[in-house]
Amino acid sequence: MDDAQIVQLYWDRNEQAISATSGKYGNYCASIARNILDSREDAEECVNDTYMSAWNSMPPHRPSNLAAFLGKITRNLSINRYRYKNAGKRGGGNATVVLDEIAELVSDTDDVEQAVDRRELIRAIDLFLDRLPADQRRIFVCRYWYFDRVSAIASRFGMTENHVSVTLNRLRLKLHHHLTERGFEL
Repeated sequence: MDDAQIVQLYWDRNEQAISATSGKYGNYCASIARNILDSREDAEECVNDTYMSAWNSMPPHRPSNLAAFLGKITRNLSINRYRYKNAGKRGGGNATVVLDEIAELVSDTDDVEQAVDRRELIRAIDLFLDRLPADQRRIFVCRYWYFDRVSAIASRFGMTENHVSVTLNRLRLKLHHHLTERGFEL
C-alpha cells in the first residue's frame, strides 16, 4: 500500500491505517526509538504512541512524506520519554552522548521570544547541511537525527569508528563556525 493510500485511511478514520502503518513503517520507527531509548519496551511504547499521535493528527494534517512525518513523531516522543526517565541523573546511554555532543550548538530553551531565532537557526542548519557533501550529510544525520551509534555508522559507511568520530567532530566545528558567522551566540 502506498503512502497516499495509508494517509487516506487515516482521513477516512479507518482503523486499518494503524496496521498498514505498522506493516510499512514499524521497523523504521522502532529503530529510531531504540537508538534513543536503549530499551525495547520503551521503544515499543513510543512506536505505539506514534501511531496514536498520527491517528490524532490526521485529519487535519495531511503529510506529504509519511516516513518523515512518522519518524519525527517517533523521535520527539522518544526524546521526551528519555528526558522523563533520566530527569535528574546523567546516565551513560547513547542519547546522553549524542545530546552532549550537540548541546553546545543547539540550546533547549522554550522562551516565546526565541521562536523567531529558532526558525532562523533551523534555516541556518538546513543551509549548512545542504552545502555538505552527501556522505558527510548522511553521517551527520545518522548521528544527530537518528541517534545511530558511531560503530553502526562506521559499519554502514565502511569506515573505522575513529574516522567517523573525527568526521563528526569536524562537522560540529564547521557547524559552530557556520552558526557564529550568522550571528548565533553559542
